[in-house]
Amino acid sequence: MGADLAVSTGRDDLARGAIGLREVLFQSVTHMAPAGAVAFSIAVGAAYAGGSLSLSVLLALVACLLVASSIGQLARHLPSAGGFYTYAARGLHPWVGFLVGWEYSLVESLVAPVTYLVFGGLMAGVLEGPLHLPYGLLWAGFAVLVAVATAGLGYLGIGISARTGTALGVFEIVVFVALAAWLIVQAGSRNQLGVFGTGYATAAGFTGATGVVAGSVYAILAFIGFEAAAPLSEETKDPGRVVPIAVIASALTIGVFYVLTTYAATVFFGPGKFGTFAQFGGGSPWIELAKQVWGVGWILVFLAVLNSTFANGNAGNNATTRTWYAMGRIGLLPRQLASTHPVRRSPHVAVAGQLVLSLVLIFLVGIPFGPITAFVFLATLVTAVVIAIYLVTNLACLVYYLRERRDEFSWLLHGVVPVLGIVAFVPALLTALGIGGQVLSFVSPLPFPNSLVGPIVGVWTVLGLLYLVYLVRRQPDRLRQTERVFVEEAIP
Repeated sequence: MGADLAVSTGRDDLARGAIGLREVLFQSVTHMAPAGAVAFSIAVGAAYAGGSLSLSVLLALVACLLVASSIGQLARHLPSAGGFYTYAARGLHPWVGFLVGWEYSLVESLVAPVTYLVFGGLMAGVLEGPLHLPYGLLWAGFAVLVAVATAGLGYLGIGISARTGTALGVFEIVVFVALAAWLIVQAGSRNQLGVFGTGYATAAGFTGATGVVAGSVYAILAFIGFEAAAPLSEETKDPGRVVPIAVIASALTIGVFYVLTTYAATVFFGPGKFGTFAQFGGGSPWIELAKQVWGVGWILVFLAVLNSTFANGNAGNNATTRTWYAMGRIGLLPRQLASTHPVRRSPHVAVAGQLVLSLVLIFLVGIPFGPITAFVFLATLVTAVVIAIYLVTNLACLVYYLRERRDEFSWLLHGVVPVLGIVAFVPALLTALGIGGQVLSFVSPLPFPNSLVGPIVGVWTVLGLLYLVYLVRRQPDRLRQTERVFVEEAIP
């Protein structure tokens, strides 16, 4: 069998060719949760970068475009629901591919419950007073409700799920772009290009370039998800062309969106005092900005953020279930996960498994810590592992083109870009793990429960290594399966 020759797995194939560029693009867009990221993740960076946060976002955009390029180059020849693990297996070694799949199968499955916690917390915060019901009951009830609704979309199939994500993504982007434009107009003479320099990075201990780099770490967190198009490769028309476009275009488009919205908030709020932006409006700065310029129109912004969390959960559910499906198909996870609905072609067993896991985490983590703290904890865990996978993917791109596509090798696309991508993500990885303060001054130990991220990742990795040893000794053929590309026609 040729290296890229497609094969069919029989009745448990996914719905081949069910979606196109638009749906795949918004799979990545909504996985980044642009409105939610602007409202929460990026705002945290203001405490470090101050009024220079726009520059931090610009730096994060460059870093993410570097890894997006590497993912796109790999997806051209390796369109697989396995995504990252197939890239690592073919570029580096099947053992590395297995470990990447092992890590990604865990952290990607946390994305959906993370968003359910946020959704429940937002709804409870608004309705607690009017309904006179306990906050805990409200957030848990709404979190369960949105988990079931997302699972329902996943069961109905990728066509319905992806089109829903497209509509939701358009709404949140339109609302925040409109608000950003309004803020820029209202800022009037306060508009300036100085916020793209280091002059407004004045936080104690984080002045100048140090603050800008520290702020960019939190901006990078907002980009995680642009790669989520890759697991939908087997359900995409012309995946070798469409998936690379979707990955790069989503990172670029949402990066520009982040720069625009951050700039608008900075010049309207005031760059000199922007270090306190995250606390503005009682911790909901964008809602407060909307109240000041739109009055009752703030409800649109609230709905956009709420919509963003639901769309993020939907995209996370899609990526998780396809990864589980791919690993179940080759026997690295229970083979039942590779079962698909006979009519809808959705991986319905994996969808049910994701729902059960989400419900368990909603109560296991949400009840002792509350929805917001639980959200930050799980999001930090996801961030640490995904950034590590970005580093491996950059290296896999370089080695794959040197080893298997030497005739196509470009020193820029397959040499310089992957190396720069590795360098760009090291600070974010150290920050997410809460280590490396001796090397990078802005890396600080994480507070509890986020301090558990490093040990949890360590334990999960050790379990993966033990499983790898078993597979090497008893089932080596399963590891070699990580290199396969399961599609139904030869890839040019």
